[in-house]
Amino acid sequence: MLRIGMQERWIRVSLAAQQLELREGDTCHRIYPVSTGLNGAGERIGSEQTPRGAHEVAALIGDAAPCGAVFVGRQFTGQICTPALRADQPARDWILTRIVWLAGLEDGRNRGGDVDTFSRYIYIHGTPDDEPMGVPHSHGCIRMRNADVIELFDQLAVGTRVQIDE
Repeated sequence: MLRIGMQERWIRVSLAAQQLELREGDTCHRIYPVSTGLNGAGERIGSEQTPRGAHEVAALIGDAAPCGAVFVGRQFTGQICTPALRADQPARDWILTRIVWLAGLEDGRNRGGDVDTFSRYIYIHGTPDDEPMGVPHSHGCIRMRNADVIELFDQLAVGTRVQIDE
């Protein structure tokens, strides 16, 4: 967890407000619009829902990748998302720019068995900038604008706490 003086840097995601807050202790430093699971909140594998509860950043992927970088299997493909590329694959769930891979911290709620956030590949990640923000629209991940996810990513470390609440 990053510390500034005696303050801890952490993230709060509000599913109701469809926003992500970057916080230090009790102080909110930045609010970003996000898009979470179209199917609502839930922890089960295959649900395409956004898991709730206490999490941490397990991995930070894509440092220095270009804005709009396309990721498949957490690897940069060398492609940049363009309107033409999107038109060729209209149903694709685009994972762009940066990946903040989350791991649940609560046994039986979001860690282990069929509720494991990490094995569900739940990320905070970039998405095409014309995708809606402020409304649930993802397959369970937390989508952000590309510029926003770069800004957030640069302020995080593995182990940063993430609280996802309804």
